[in-house]
Amino acid sequence: MKSSFPILQIIKREGNLAPYDRDRISTAIFRAMASLGQGDRAQADSLALDVERALIAAYGTDATPSVEEIQDIVEETFMARGAIKTARAYIIYRNQRAQARTARAYAFEVTDNIPYKKIYEVLRWNMDHGCDSISDLNALIAGGHFPRLVRKADRRYDEELAECAAQILERQDAVRLVIVAGPSSSGKTTTTAKLSERLARVGLGFKAINVDNYFFDLEQHPRDEFGDYDYEAPQSLDLKLINEHLSALLAGETIQAPRYDFKTGRRTLAVEPLRLESNQILLLDSLHGLYQDMTRSIPAEQKFRLYIETLGQLRAADGAFMRWADNRLMRRMLRDRLHRNSRPETTLTHWHYVRRSELKNIIPFIDTADFLVNSALPYEIPILKHRVFRYFPEAVARYHQDPSRQDAYIRAKRVYDFLSPLTAVADDACVPADALLREFIGGSRYGA
Repeated sequence: MKSSFPILQIIKREGNLAPYDRDRISTAIFRAMASLGQGDRAQADSLALDVERALIAAYGTDATPSVEEIQDIVEETFMARGAIKTARAYIIYRNQRAQARTARAYAFEVTDNIPYKKIYEVLRWNMDHGCDSISDLNALIAGGHFPRLVRKADRRYDEELAECAAQILERQDAVRLVIVAGPSSSGKTTTTAKLSERLARVGLGFKAINVDNYFFDLEQHPRDEFGDYDYEAPQSLDLKLINEHLSALLAGETIQAPRYDFKTGRRTLAVEPLRLESNQILLLDSLHGLYQDMTRSIPAEQKFRLYIETLGQLRAADGAFMRWADNRLMRRMLRDRLHRNSRPETTLTHWHYVRRSELKNIIPFIDTADFLVNSALPYEIPILKHRVFRYFPEAVARYHQDPSRQDAYIRAKRVYDFLSPLTAVADDACVPADALLREFIGGSRYGA
């Protein structure tokens, strides 16, 4: 069934062009409806025609949409017709097709707390898109292709969230609590917001509980020999109250959530009433979401655990890869300055707390997660360099002879040496407001 509309070709997932055929859209829709025991081919054909018209409206005449863009329009078309259940079935169908293409098992493989298979996939993606090394990134920037890399990298991240959403939908009858966990500055806030949006489109409601509001007052946190407070340990949170409130919410009760002010370091109890409606799932965004004591009061079968990490694969000329934690360090230097009234230098010297807690309270639990998202964006490093690079040579000079700050010196020198050959990008106008990076550089439409 060839189209009379001016769409002649589509862009396949690997980047190749293929002839456009509306029948393929109709077939996918028909299979989704059939899985629910409803609908027929005529209805599928009608929906496919609506999708085609929506594509023309969205992308114009002579458009060459991608497979993913077409699939997004299919979901939106279902929603416009009020076909919520069919939209959910299509999302699940779409995810299962993706699973078959990549031959992935639902459970990602973890050995020694390292998801090697996932890392290999990230490296292959970077190689396929010419951004796996500093020299390649420099060439992309010099050639004017940086905005295109931004679009492709953001699209890859969004596709992973679509796959995660599909798996949640498959378990929606049992799941009451979705946990978004991961180390510091891995992008949990934006991931939580985007996941909520995606599932809301198919009628699945969410209610978020902000675990940061459950910090004890700052004077109750432990200090080191420098007088720095430790926000990173799960024991800095009121775990007992968190569990009480989680259980109460899932039981249909109204809680009075606290509020924490990071600028004053003080918590106020019983500030905000919070209640979970019968058609809602509770959403928990937490550094320590996989830590057992964080959600001990909730049965395992009622939890869906998403783990997010910057699994970047960027190489220097000598073949050394940038460390994931160094990527997150630069993000947090910016975030702390924007939202926590903290200087970038303070973040750098505090990072030993972050890493110590990650290795003890986060990394060991990766293999308990149901889904893994890579939040590293190859284009972010040149942008982050422009914003924070100047702090690293200053730290190298300041801490080189200070025996008590050798951790900060080693990190600063490693980042300085790695990023020195990279071209910095000052203009971030090509980064959209819904991009995960906006959580750290500002301008996010999610208010992060």
